[in-house]
Amino acid sequence: MNKTFHLTPDGVEELRTELNGLVNERGAIAERIKSAREFGDLSENAEYASALQEQERTENRISELEHILQNVKVINKPAGDQKVQLGSVVKLKNGRHDKTFKIVGTVEANPSEGKISDESPIGVALLDKKVGDEIEIKTPVELVNYKIVEIL
Repeated sequence: MNKTFHLTPDGVEELRTELNGLVNERGAIAERIKSAREFGDLSENAEYASALQEQERTENRISELEHILQNVKVINKPAGDQKVQLGSVVKLKNGRHDKTFKIVGTVEANPSEGKISDESPIGVALLDKKVGDEIEIKTPVELVNYKIVEIL
């Protein structure tokens, strides 16, 4: 049984764009391999080895993206926004800090962009909570309490 990957519509589009870009690179990589072969002895040809490695990385990523896109479940913006769920944007507040997180699937998670996986400690703490609920977030230095002030 294949794993289902949860992605927002934007996440699906990003993966499709990446996939199309990689598929389009195939010809250029094949040309690099062909050109490097012409330099002679393949056992000591760094350009050839590099091109083969690039081809392998590209083909592996193409396979990975195709697998994800074949097994994707699109997360649409939750209706009602009563509880935090996949696709929710959550605004948190405490005396010192305000935070905003979007709850996404693991493939799409990017904490530097505020996209938190539903399987991460913060995501798990937020799921099924409502406006007004308090959560604890453990950071490397402290335990911080936040109150959910808005669910978008």
